[in-house]
Amino acid sequence: MATSYQGNVPTMAQTADAAGPVIRTIQLSDLHDALRRGWEDFKAVPSHAIILCVIYPVLGLVLARVVMGYSVLPLLFPLAAGFALIGPFAALGLYELSSRRERGEEASAWDAMEVLRSPSFGAMLGLGALLLALFVTWVATAQAIYVAAFGYEGVTGISDFARRVLTTQQGWWLIVVGCGVGFLFALAALCISAVSFPLMLDRHAGALDAMVTSLRVVAKNPVPMATWGLIVAVLLALGTIPAFLGLAVVIPLLGHATWHLYRKVIVSDPDARPVPPPPHRPRKPAADFPANLFPWRNDTNA
Repeated sequence: MATSYQGNVPTMAQTADAAGPVIRTIQLSDLHDALRRGWEDFKAVPSHAIILCVIYPVLGLVLARVVMGYSVLPLLFPLAAGFALIGPFAALGLYELSSRRERGEEASAWDAMEVLRSPSFGAMLGLGALLLALFVTWVATAQAIYVAAFGYEGVTGISDFARRVLTTQQGWWLIVVGCGVGFLFALAALCISAVSFPLMLDRHAGALDAMVTSLRVVAKNPVPMATWGLIVAVLLALGTIPAFLGLAVVIPLLGHATWHLYRKVIVSDPDARPVPPPPHRPRKPAADFPANLFPWRNDTNA
């Protein structure tokens, strides 16, 4: 393998590239500071964050209605808990907003869409698909666990479901096994995506490199990252109350905070090259519609 040298000694940047991003050791206080900074970002652009995340409370309401309507109430908790698995991908636009505010730039709702121009957007989609597959697998596993405990007989209502789960040995077994298996799924998602998406956005890394770096972060900071996972789980649980509407605040808060956590745990790259801004496009009056749909006609007439 060929390696460029300066005076027969590799440069610091080359060493960092070979070993991957430099990882810091963080403390529990850093988690609090990341949440504080995330809350400041949310307050600075609240309407933008809510616009980006409004689909998730709506999705939660739809899922709740489907669960109630088709007598599959036992899947309501697994579906709600699954937000923790796909949340890192759902917050892509929020990372972009926090990045812009960090650089002192103005942030707007449309700026969040700039993540689509990232050179690593394809890798982000790939990792997002992996998290989605993990979510689907978790829901199927949760259903299998319930069937193993109570069979295929449906429940007649919330009171019947609560009685089965809380007052029978099968219900206690369901709680223990279900929470244990759910913890393993959440741990897997945390390990591969703790800082993966911010890293891909910031350094245009590939999906594999991002996942490896995320695993290294968790391995070097097991207690803080385990605590972070617990914080995420608790906040998402609170966000489902009432009727999943709290997710409109919880998801943007966690998305912004994840960006700041990434900044704390990964040493900044001084040679990073941001994506150049898109070319300025002059506004066109509405009176020119539909001619605006054919810009080459306007160029010809000019």
